[in-house]
Amino acid sequence: MYSKCRVKIALVGNYNAAIAAHRAIPEALRLASEALGVAVEHDWLATERIVDDATLTAYDGIWCVPGSPYAATEGALRAIRFAREQGVPFLGTCGGFQHALLEYARNRLGWTDAEHAELSPQAQSPMIAPLTCALLDVSEHVHLVSGSRIAQLYGVREISEQYLCRYGLVDAFVEPLMAQALKASGHDAAGAVRAIELEDHPFFIATLFQPERAALEGRLPPLVAGLVGACAVQSVHEAHLAVAS
Repeated sequence: MYSKCRVKIALVGNYNAAIAAHRAIPEALRLASEALGVAVEHDWLATERIVDDATLTAYDGIWCVPGSPYAATEGALRAIRFAREQGVPFLGTCGGFQHALLEYARNRLGWTDAEHAELSPQAQSPMIAPLTCALLDVSEHVHLVSGSRIAQLYGVREISEQYLCRYGLVDAFVEPLMAQALKASGHDAAGAVRAIELEDHPFFIATLFQPERAALEGRLPPLVAGLVGACAVQSVHEAHLAVAS
């Protein structure tokens, strides 16, 4: 589909072979590479290494992976902000979803006191708080919003995905968070937000679930195909601009 296209993706997080999602991610990228005809390279980018934007400029896409709390929260938030502001294709899964919300609240909306209960246990009103029932190695149905990018990628309105998560977005913050470009694009059966995306961005999607784990069963995760495809489009566009100049 993207003949001779090569992309490089930063996997933001601290690699741990004991985490199933971390074992699944390279396989998910391999499946996407084969399906789309794109050569995909990836680097595990430890959060403590992300001290400036220069660390991120070599990448066509950024994936903030599961495994929080990260060694350096500010490194993860910097990577997310860079992707959001520079139009770099971005995927956040599990902890990446939580930190994408935190970054947007603090830096786009100016909520400097937005907190994550795992990182700030003493916070009075954390935006990200413990789930009523932790989602530990369970699969649940997710209802996708019609017309959303994530619904287009899956091609259906209802999916079943795997979770390994203890924290989620507090309902009271949903309406003010989603008043501008950020939109909820997936909900659980009770209406809690399980996926988000940015309307004014080439590709910016984050999910509380871990779609990458489908790769451990030999299935291509649609969101990973979407990320790689978006990186390829950006890469081809930039190559054309370079030739034209």
